[in-house]
Formats: sequence, C-alpha cells, structure tokens
Amino acid sequence: MHIWVTDFDGVEHKLQALEGWQVMEIIRDWQLPIKAECGGCCSCATCHVYIDKKWVDRLPAPEQDELDRLEEAFEVEETSRLSCQNILSKKINGLKPTMAPGSKKD
Repeated sequence: MHIWVTDFDGVEHKLQALEGWQVMEIIRDWQLPIKAECGGCCSCATCHVYIDKKWVDRLPAPEQDELDRLEEAFEVEETSRLSCQNILSKKINGLKPTMAPGSKKD
C-alpha cells in the first residue's frame, strides 16, 4: 500500500505504508516536514493537508472534532482534511494528499 504526498516544494513522493496507519503517521515516519504537534489526537491543525479532488469522496466524512480543528488551520479549502483523521485502507490505497500551509515543521 502507498500514498502519493506532495510536499511544500511541490515534489510528489510515493510513500509505502501499512494498512491501518494514519496518513499523518505515514508522512511523519517518511521524515517529510509535517508538524503534527498533537501526535494524531485531533487536538490541533498542524497536520492539515489538501486531498486531491478525485479522492475526497472515498474518505469518510469529517467528524465534528476535525471540523472544529480545521477552523484553526491556515488557508482551509474545500478539500482540507487533517491527515491524522484519515486511516490508510484498501479503499484509499494511492491517496494523494498535499501538505498545507501552517503544517510545515521548522
């Protein structure tokens, strides 16, 4: 399984991953510079990504906690999601998130 992550420089990376992992964990563990300050607890917005429009409908709808955190994120768009709230599965194998402003690790 894998995801295709576009980093802050516009470079796309194919990241191999295991089913059941948070998209945020995959990005972080491949050492791309994502803040992910709360470690996946949905208590911040520092793992904000944009999901490619072709993939949005394959993800479960965001729960209220995620929507509340997205209100704290920078440059939220229609396809904004928190990468910690999306779990890799066969249904979203090949997912294409783009790392969003405000989530870059210094």
